[in-house]
Amino acid sequence: MSESVQQLVNRARKAQQIVENYIQEEVRKIAASIGWFAINKAKEWAEFNFQETKMGDVQSKINRTQTRARGLMRDLKNAKTVGVIEVDDEKQLIKIAKPVGVVASLVPQTVPAGVVFMGIMNAIMGRNAMICSPHPRAKQTTIKVVNDIRELLRKINVPEDVLLCIEEPTIEKTNELMRECDLVVATGGANMVKAAYSSGTPAYGVGAGNVVVVIDETADFKDAATKIAESQLNDLAIGCSTENAAVIQESVYDEVVEEMIKAGAYLCNEEEKQKLRNVLWVDGRLNVEVICKPATYIAEKAGFKIPEDRTWLLVEEEGYGPDYPFSGEKLSVVVTLYKYDTFENAIKLVNNIQAYSGAGHSCGIHSNDEERILKFALETKTSRVAVKLPVNKSNAGAWNNGMPFTINLGCGTWGGNITSENITYKHYINTTWVAKEIKDYKIPTDEELFGDVMNDKAILELLNK
Repeated sequence: MSESVQQLVNRARKAQQIVENYIQEEVRKIAASIGWFAINKAKEWAEFNFQETKMGDVQSKINRTQTRARGLMRDLKNAKTVGVIEVDDEKQLIKIAKPVGVVASLVPQTVPAGVVFMGIMNAIMGRNAMICSPHPRAKQTTIKVVNDIRELLRKINVPEDVLLCIEEPTIEKTNELMRECDLVVATGGANMVKAAYSSGTPAYGVGAGNVVVVIDETADFKDAATKIAESQLNDLAIGCSTENAAVIQESVYDEVVEEMIKAGAYLCNEEEKQKLRNVLWVDGRLNVEVICKPATYIAEKAGFKIPEDRTWLLVEEEGYGPDYPFSGEKLSVVVTLYKYDTFENAIKLVNNIQAYSGAGHSCGIHSNDEERILKFALETKTSRVAVKLPVNKSNAGAWNNGMPFTINLGCGTWGGNITSENITYKHYINTTWVAKEIKDYKIPTDEELFGDVMNDKAILELLNK
């Protein structure tokens, strides 16, 4: 008989009360131990995960775990999460970091190992405990990773109950866990995130991904096609940051598509597109039997054959919204192609597509026009813009860009989230501000503060009525 949620929370709180007394270097060493352990367990976890879910591919899962363990440790190596973390002598302010307590981690079926080990690395840096609620389709992987890390914690004399797991997950148990914990970190679908925000407990949720990339006439077409292909083949598009659509300047559309075909893509005709639609969606929902599978497998299930050397699929589209499902997130090696005329219309198209699916998450651009890149970043309703990068392998941190390493990507108010940042150790701590008197302070004059506004005729007329 499995333990009740309340029993798990009680155990976690007892363990957290112990680690709350750890100093900075103690928690940093524990986080480093977990990261190094994950690097060496990556192959075992990946093979186990694939056997359970049959989604993605093993080598991509190994690469993800090892890269993110190293990258996260890069970010944690000099992070301050215990005691005094900031001193501002000019403003006479001191900032102190304190634990949030017990974190409820809602684990998805797509990247369970990463959510567990990266979550506990961040949580322990803030001297917290964490309880995982697995997705039913990745339950065994989640439990295994949790138990493996618990064994490590025992070996290094850390209370193992700082990491626990609901072994028989249900919606009711997950809801109770969220109510009883101090912070919720929800990684998964829209319904899960909505439940987290409705739990009454402070929560970091992540919105749906549906990355759209623009390719303009100044781009390196071969490079763009190669990088989109690289994203598709990274765990067979299992990541929420995978490119789902490409918006291409109409004058170079054929050239870009030709480069995509050279990079392993297969362009579906209208009949094949309809067959693909029928197999990818069942009753309006993505079909779990075909997502995150090889292109040849998806095509066969759809009822048509493609050459064995074709590794991703292309479909052409003009519309967006519920009547055009290919404009949404597909979790598949399928990229939807659009044409645009003016760059202003490209931006409008990106925003309209993401208003339907993927609001606030991420988009990308392949261009060599710096002014255009900045315009794109300024005018798209998105939290991240990847420039000439494989978005799938860049958003959550990579060695060739400065994004913080994470497994959770906030989507801002566009995506119904409280933050638009990559969720990191900073989100696993509370802070206390200590304010002291500034002895030699000076109050600025109104002229210094308000400037020309003080003589604005419209304001003066209103004030003199």
